Amino acid sequence: MKPRLLIVVESDPRTSGRPAEAIRVAAGVGTWKKVEVSLCLRGSAILSLAEYSDDWVDEDNFGRYLAILREWGRPVYVQAGAPELAELGEPLAPIEELSDAAWARLAAQSTHVLRF
Repeated sequence: MKPRLLIVVESDPRTSGRPAEAIRVAAGVGTWKKVEVSLCLRGSAILSLAEYSDDWVDEDNFGRYLAILREWGRPVYVQAGAPELAELGEPLAPIEELSDAAWARLAAQSTHVLRF
């Protein structure tokens, strides 16, 4: 069984480069196909999936690396009921809403968890 890596992002892409870096890491590690990578965006980090990211810190990384994640055919997990979902518009990758309880189960089942 492959190790599981959960990357959790809570930073705001409008003010921090951490979301862009987390998405770059997810795409890079997942490309190896030696680790099962899941990306979970919570709170304002959900805006990383917004169609228009021209004002985000390191905006070039969003389109470039989200395209790689999209090719995997797996959703990006987002915090269920987060107000930022209403601001999202058409997301740059498929999403699946995850409750806090489901997020905790996913974290518990992961071999490694990185938090940005």
